[in-house]
Amino acid sequence: MDFFASILTFTLITCITVCGLYIMTGLTGMFSLGQAAFMAVGAYAGGLLMLRLHVPFALCLIGAILVALLVAYIIGFPIMKLRKDYLALVTLGFGEATIAILNQAVGITGGSLGLIGIPKKTSLILVLIFAVLAVIFAWNFRNSKFGRLAIAVRSDELAAKSMGINVTGVKMRSFLIAAALTALSGALYAFYLQYCDPTLFNWKKSSDWIIMVFFGGVNSLTGSIFATFLLTLIPEVLRSVAIYRMLVYSALVLVVINFKPDGLFGHWELPDLFKKKSSQKTKKGVEKQNE
Repeated sequence: MDFFASILTFTLITCITVCGLYIMTGLTGMFSLGQAAFMAVGAYAGGLLMLRLHVPFALCLIGAILVALLVAYIIGFPIMKLRKDYLALVTLGFGEATIAILNQAVGITGGSLGLIGIPKKTSLILVLIFAVLAVIFAWNFRNSKFGRLAIAVRSDELAAKSMGINVTGVKMRSFLIAAALTALSGALYAFYLQYCDPTLFNWKKSSDWIIMVFFGGVNSLTGSIFATFLLTLIPEVLRSVAIYRMLVYSALVLVVINFKPDGLFGHWELPDLFKKKSSQKTKKGVEKQNE
């Protein structure tokens, strides 16, 4: 039972991150191959605040987010005007530099041995609450005025600029929101695992998150959440056949991306199901009245 609770907790933590990545990549069209570095910033900032300064848990989470926002602003300010491919390369370099710094700062972060002794403050219920709030936030963001601006920027930056949209500002806000949610997930991760080291936050983790967004559907929050659960649980379910689990995982991703370029869910969202049922009932009611 503890094993399944642990897997579900890690999946929900990933879900928080994917909500941020959905806003940045799915809505705004930016690619970050160093997003895991913000998870590292959140994990280490939260852990160090409690271990070194004995700050309460709630303030550690807030502090982790604020530190990540500061780092994201410093990194994002000079690169928001770059093309998408250059943005991906710069964030990849930022991620690798972050890991190198964490490895070298032995006196502060524990170096390659990691940060040990973080108290366990994160629970399944707490992570579930934060995951639900993150999904609600991402959904409301998508349907907000700013969300529509982000979609316009993703569709055509030049056209968005000609319409008077502050493209750099929109991209920066999306980048900061993604960094904040990723840092929150990192802090929750550290306070659950009670330990963190630089190898946990490499570029592969960032690429896994991007795969989840594209696998589920870059235009669908429902698809991104579904893909998070599916692609996180498949390797765990197939752990008994470790030789084949990554083969199955990779084959599944390749099949979906090749045969459904818009992702598994395309543009479909869960609320569309209820709208369809409601429209069918309305149609039947009209037909009865006509009879």
